[in-house]
Amino acid sequence: MQREDREMIYSKRVRAGKRTYFFDVRATRSNDYYLTVTESRRQQRDGEFVYEKSKLFVYKEDFNKFVDALQDTVDHIKKELLPDFDYDQFSNDSEEADTVAQPASISQDESSEDAFSNSDLKWE
Repeated sequence: MQREDREMIYSKRVRAGKRTYFFDVRATRSNDYYLTVTESRRQQRDGEFVYEKSKLFVYKEDFNKFVDALQDTVDHIKKELLPDFDYDQFSNDSEEADTVAQPASISQDESSEDAFSNSDLKWE
């Protein structure tokens, strides 16, 4: 299946300093849904800013296992490894997560690039 055939249903963007996370719900031609999690990192190379992307696909049959494992892992870090750390210090009301319902015709690359459409920054 080509990239244009995968429909964007829903997107949530989380800005986190030099990183941005995109949580995108996509549909196949047969209306089967899956999640893509993309981490975008701002890097400077050769005097220009570029964005490096890492992508993870999570399929519907794995949603519960994925969420449970993620929550267990975060809880372990918070309770066992770094119980005295103030995780709320990084919360910033001015940079809340952005939720966007995307038209089905927008591709993943277009959705991710929309976050930076007013700049000359390049994706790699």
